[in-house]
Amino acid sequence: MTAENAETAGAPGTTGADLVPAPLTYTPGPGAGPALGPGAVLHAAPGTEGTARLLRAFLGLEPSGAEHGPRVRLTVDPELAGGPEAYRLIANEDGVLITGGGPAGVFWGAQTLRQLAGSDAYRHAPLTGREWRLPAVTVEDAPRFAWRGFMLDVSRHFLPKAGVLRQLDLMAAHKLNVLHLHLTDDQGWRVQIDRYPELTATGAWRPRSRYGHRHSPLWDERPHGGFYTREDLREIVAYAAGRHITVVPEIELPGHSQAAIAAYPWLGNEGHGSPGVWTDWGISPHVLAPTDEVLRFYENVLAEVLEIFPSRFIHIGGDECPKDQWRTSPVAQERIAREGLRDEDGLQSWFIRHFDRWLSERGRRLIGWDEILEGGLAPGAAVSSWRGYEGGIAAASAGHDVVMCPEQFVYLDHRQAPGEDEPMPVGWVRTLRDVYEFEPVPPALAGQEAERHVIGTQANLWTELVDSEARADYQTYPRLCALAEVAWSAPGRRSWPDFAQRMTRAHYARLDALGVAYRPPGGPHPWQRRPMPAGHSGQLGRPVDGEPG
Repeated sequence: MTAENAETAGAPGTTGADLVPAPLTYTPGPGAGPALGPGAVLHAAPGTEGTARLLRAFLGLEPSGAEHGPRVRLTVDPELAGGPEAYRLIANEDGVLITGGGPAGVFWGAQTLRQLAGSDAYRHAPLTGREWRLPAVTVEDAPRFAWRGFMLDVSRHFLPKAGVLRQLDLMAAHKLNVLHLHLTDDQGWRVQIDRYPELTATGAWRPRSRYGHRHSPLWDERPHGGFYTREDLREIVAYAAGRHITVVPEIELPGHSQAAIAAYPWLGNEGHGSPGVWTDWGISPHVLAPTDEVLRFYENVLAEVLEIFPSRFIHIGGDECPKDQWRTSPVAQERIAREGLRDEDGLQSWFIRHFDRWLSERGRRLIGWDEILEGGLAPGAAVSSWRGYEGGIAAASAGHDVVMCPEQFVYLDHRQAPGEDEPMPVGWVRTLRDVYEFEPVPPALAGQEAERHVIGTQANLWTELVDSEARADYQTYPRLCALAEVAWSAPGRRSWPDFAQRMTRAHYARLDALGVAYRPPGGPHPWQRRPMPAGHSGQLGRPVDGEPG
């Protein structure tokens, strides 16, 4: 380590230890750093016990009762600049001191310590007798955004509980702190609701799935499904909380609701029967009926969801709601007249406003996709801006908090390169560099009062074409590493050439140790490609730029 590696606040440069995301400052110290061997001692101040347990697991450190070896000390200082997620890490020949503005800051400091220790610190068990040699350094750091998220769609293809827990570990390693869990959609209902058992008995299963994009003529004839019990979800929430990650559940309404209607057909509009759980992709025409009975049903569903998820925000979707059934429904037309609504678009807003009020009365905040702006929102509601920046700009300008996640930049189901090698290519080409160069604050908001309403950003993984954990890894990594740095590090700290070098020098090795089946920078491994079936000459996806998945 030389003076050339020193990082101070200012222009970006080489981060000495190849940290991802890049910290605010990285300042090498004099002399040698600590060697944390089996005799190293861990002292944990009150509030840091959870981080201490994880550090002992990562590095095999001794409990605080030992009297020998260098020391790792964890402490909290509420006065630390940067807030509760800020931290300061000092490593020298005597040991390591991590000070956090709160317990979360201590945890993020421990993640930096893990990176300093090298890729073997990411293995599931410490290698026997391993000594962790760290540089002498001071790192001072704090996140740019409070919401640094990853949306995981478990409705289109179910991911068993162990896979969700693994994703939380991967998020924690990248200092991401919000898991947006897309639990319900046309193709499957994944959350157990005691009051309505058919939601999972019927709604969690479909008889087959289209193989590839919705234009593909091929089908996977295997039944698909699964769901999380209430205890599973409480475990996921607790596991996430131990890693300072908030789980935000999404219960879709009034569109994307065919699985619920399959379970309880009276939730749908009259004259359309029981549609069954949808086996196709895209936007189903089956939407919720605008009746008082449907409102009570979803209030009861959300009451159980609130028992499981303590998150302040509850996502209700609100997007892509076809109006055809409402246009021909006497019940829907009567509701429009009774409520004094302008049209069927107003009926969609009526649904959203109802649950906005309902959640607010219970101390929660509604968040939905940017379509919920149509018809107006209550002041406390927030918006996930997915159709470009425009919805986010409008929401922030109107005083609503915004999570920027435009599909043109951070939809991870979209293909990563042109050509024939990408498995089931869909949507726009969005490379690792494209994600890295995404800026959550658009020029229209930069420097304006409304900028403060951009509370963060996230990447979204929709899983119509993601039918396994390995495929999820391929679509997600390394692009989620780039999004993590976008969410954590200020624009002046970010440099694409530097990030690419850090990935090559160190971070791909960390992903290897974690067992992540990421997309290599040179293109997919042969076993990551999805070959065309015999006799089929076309793509199974849709590789045309400008057509999202």
